[in-house]
Amino acid sequence: MSHDQDIQLHDSVDRTTARSTEDFDAPLRAVVRRLSTMLGQEIAQQHGEETLDLIEKVRAAARDLDSETAASEVQRSLDDMSTDTAIILTRAFAEYFLLANAAEQTFRIKVIGDKEPAESWVPRAISRIYDAVGLEGLQKTVDSLDIRLVFTAHPTEAQRRAVLTKLRRVSEIVETETEEGSEERARQDRELASVMESIWLTDELRRVQPTPLDEARNVMWYLRSLYTDTLPDVITDFRDELERYGARLPEDAVPIRFGSWIGGDRDGNPYVTADATADVLRLQSSTAIDIAVWFVNRAMLSLSISSRLSGDDAALLASLEEDFRFPDLVDEDSRALYAEEPYRLKLGAIRSKLNNTKVRITTGAEHIPGHDYATGSEIQEEFQLLRDALRRHGAERVADGLLATAQQIIHGMGLGLVILDVREHSEKHFELLSELFNRFGGLEADYATLSREERTVLLGRELASARPLAPALINTDDSPLTASSQKTFEVFRAIRQAHKIYGTDAITTYLVSMTHGPDDILSVALLAREAGIIDLESAEKRADLGFAPLLEEVPELRRAGDILDTLLSDPSYREIVRLRGNRQEVMLGYSDSNKDAGVVTSQWEIHQAQRQLRDVAARHGVTLRLFHGRGGSVGRGGGPTYDAILSQPYGVLDGEIKFTEQGEVISDKYTLPALARENLSLTLAAVMEASALHREPRNSNVSLSRYDEVMDFLSGAAYQRYRVLADDPDLPEYFVTSTPVELLGDLNIGSRPSKRTTSEKGLDGLRAIPWVFGWTQSRQIVPGWFGAGSGLRAAREAGYGEDLKKMVRGWQFFRTTMSNIEMTLAKTDMDIAGHYVRTLVPERLHHIYAEIREEYELTVRELEALLAEDDLLDTQPVLQRTLRIRDQYLKPIHYLQVALLARVRADAASGKEQSADEQRALLTTINGISAGMKNTG
Repeated sequence: MSHDQDIQLHDSVDRTTARSTEDFDAPLRAVVRRLSTMLGQEIAQQHGEETLDLIEKVRAAARDLDSETAASEVQRSLDDMSTDTAIILTRAFAEYFLLANAAEQTFRIKVIGDKEPAESWVPRAISRIYDAVGLEGLQKTVDSLDIRLVFTAHPTEAQRRAVLTKLRRVSEIVETETEEGSEERARQDRELASVMESIWLTDELRRVQPTPLDEARNVMWYLRSLYTDTLPDVITDFRDELERYGARLPEDAVPIRFGSWIGGDRDGNPYVTADATADVLRLQSSTAIDIAVWFVNRAMLSLSISSRLSGDDAALLASLEEDFRFPDLVDEDSRALYAEEPYRLKLGAIRSKLNNTKVRITTGAEHIPGHDYATGSEIQEEFQLLRDALRRHGAERVADGLLATAQQIIHGMGLGLVILDVREHSEKHFELLSELFNRFGGLEADYATLSREERTVLLGRELASARPLAPALINTDDSPLTASSQKTFEVFRAIRQAHKIYGTDAITTYLVSMTHGPDDILSVALLAREAGIIDLESAEKRADLGFAPLLEEVPELRRAGDILDTLLSDPSYREIVRLRGNRQEVMLGYSDSNKDAGVVTSQWEIHQAQRQLRDVAARHGVTLRLFHGRGGSVGRGGGPTYDAILSQPYGVLDGEIKFTEQGEVISDKYTLPALARENLSLTLAAVMEASALHREPRNSNVSLSRYDEVMDFLSGAAYQRYRVLADDPDLPEYFVTSTPVELLGDLNIGSRPSKRTTSEKGLDGLRAIPWVFGWTQSRQIVPGWFGAGSGLRAAREAGYGEDLKKMVRGWQFFRTTMSNIEMTLAKTDMDIAGHYVRTLVPERLHHIYAEIREEYELTVRELEALLAEDDLLDTQPVLQRTLRIRDQYLKPIHYLQVALLARVRADAASGKEQSADEQRALLTTINGISAGMKNTG
């Protein structure tokens, strides 16, 4: 196979990097040609030269396709192809893309390495902040930092870890440049050939559906590297850069933390039980302790400080005497060997306590003070003791170097590795409370008949009451609740148990999906009180859990301020927030709001909701932490992270932010340590800049008022156009027949079903991931742009044309939104989509394709005119060429997918069952298109 491949296709790749890769274009193409040639050699070796010739023939024909006639000819040849041959053909093109992506990652690293230090993300941000607000403002920004990147199990990563690890090795090999014909090149080629052979003979499809524990193990693979290879460098460089300006990173600060939904996200996933949560927490804790021991071992190698030279430290010696009470913490041989090296003795004791903690958690034994750790904060106290002792004896640089980094990373991990969020659908709490109130609450009316306002008053009154809502029996295994309600309540019991074992930092937030009103949040607060997680009555009040509404649809986004205001006006709930440090978290759902209203309205409503939430939180004296539920694709809130953070409304960010990292985004950002470091650094820089430099509007109040007027008009027209499509009664059948959406579950890429298990039916119950997945596979990508053209045209024709141009130039939010839409339009191919429709969709439904194509062409015209471009992505020529070249390799896979879908559906209509080989061939086409598009959903 030969190649002409370019770079940078992923929706979430930051475009500053994309623009700077042009210098590496030719070398990158040379590397990909080298890899694709070796892939061809492997295919010829495994399947013969005639198979390789067929692959080349199909690729060449697809490249030259300019008409439906030519496409039909290729289609006919594919129709006659055996299933076995189709699998080989599709795998060849799919693995070509995987190798191209691996090479691209290597060259992204080269771009990063060629930056001048002052132009790197964090140094540039610190310099800008210092120049704008001085040392005091810089230090205040640093002190406020709390960035949380939350890994989810949302199933959009199509590639197995077995394949990803091999691709990582490919990237590592080609990262070292060698001269053609040299012995070094020959040695590289031999190793590449070995890896290539292993990739080709590895089954890229998962045979069984993963469990939540499997998903957790997969994330552990990334987190180990992040904690040991990436985060230490990010924190060390950050600390050093701050010191150049006279600022400092506080010793107890953890500017970047990792979170997870895996094992805690119950919404629509029946496999995330209370037991599953407990299993995942044990796995996470075991990994955290292993990583902590790794840091301790590194420190022991470094801290060979002799008390004969530095002098004795009374506090350190007293601590060691306490440790010596337990003979297994420091054995006699170590005490003799390190008699004059007390820091090593103390680190040895810390290591033993960590291992004892692991045994305690694994066996369920009771905590023994001084013998193991009950919480992560106890580990911090031990590290602080060491650092203070070092400072007292003239070893400041040792104290503030490796040991400081280790302390901060272990502080961020705690005993749980990551902070686990728990999420459940609001309906589940409603069902449970209906049962509790109807059985034990003494209501005159059925709880389900109460209005939301009545429920809010009732729940507030109950939360303020000292009486338990239900008998203590619901906290036992003999609960009188129905099985479904008991499962919901068991999660609260599991949270309380987790807090007992790992400390309250293990689970800090309970998210409520589909929050429609304040009653949905008061519900979980009341249930948490019933489980003993909240105590507002005793002398030592406590709130060991915070509660966050997830606002996912337009009506709730529009009422975001009212919902939060009502919550914070309830005295009992306000007391919970006070006990939680006067901090309220709110999650914004990009995926479902997009599916509900289209990309333009979704983005605009979320932007306005943030303003409302900012103002209400400030009025109540509460710090707002926004949690952005972003997916990889634009249709699910994706796009470059840096741009997304900077495009938020002014004053929203004050150092704290959470956002999800999902599916293929995780592997793209975090597989290679250098790319992981770049992504953490740009996130850190963006949050600092947005917090320090965007406290006030960048535009005048007059301009912002005008921009809001234009956006309201544009969004209204876009929403109206989108809902015409979404409300078409033929759309569900069109969507299913024109896409391979029914195959998503067969990929076994996640434990969660594609439909919710709550009351929504049809497309309403279909999750956003399969919604985007289907449109992306067939290259229609409706969620990423549909309605935008109608909105732009309506605004222009209403006299807002000049305003739109000003908004693109001067409003970060609008510029980012239009840029993301442009990216998605460029990845859309309505000719390929038309082939799906003509082959697979009944003619009576073709009017929907015509409608989609008409809107696509309108959106392209309007956007090109707005951006003053002749073609999409004219300002990003490397990316523009990438898309065009990738289509040469994507077209054959699309045609194969269509041919196989047509064959399988025809067989199903005649009562013939799909064969295992046909299913494998189809799933392989999905993997291939995902690799080529660098997006599943």
